[in-house]
Amino acid sequence: QVQLVESGGGLVQPGGSLRLSCAASRSLASIKVLGWYRQAPGKQREPVAIITAGGTKNYVDSVKGRFTVSTDNAKNMVYLQMNNLKVEDTAVYYCQTVTLNNGWYWGQGTQVTVSS
Repeated sequence: QVQLVESGGGLVQPGGSLRLSCAASRSLASIKVLGWYRQAPGKQREPVAIITAGGTKNYVDSVKGRFTVSTDNAKNMVYLQMNNLKVEDTAVYYCQTVTLNNGWYWGQGTQVTVSS
């Protein structure tokens, strides 16, 4: 089992930046996919950024060029750097993992609000 704890959400003005962090309870070496998802009010949860164990990164089109996903394997951390934030980025952001034995785990979520 993997526990995930997100942090770093908050209120930011349009054009601002935030960095979300996700602390995993076990080594990232046991995880094959790490991801950030988000869910806005009244909408389905959607993948935002995915990084595989091999380092391949994928982003939803709406955040390409603005968001960057990264890991710190020594600290078992996953980050989402979000720049040039837009009002439509407002959502609860969730950290997610898929382990080598195909177990899916989610964090509790962190609220990001982009508003002037």
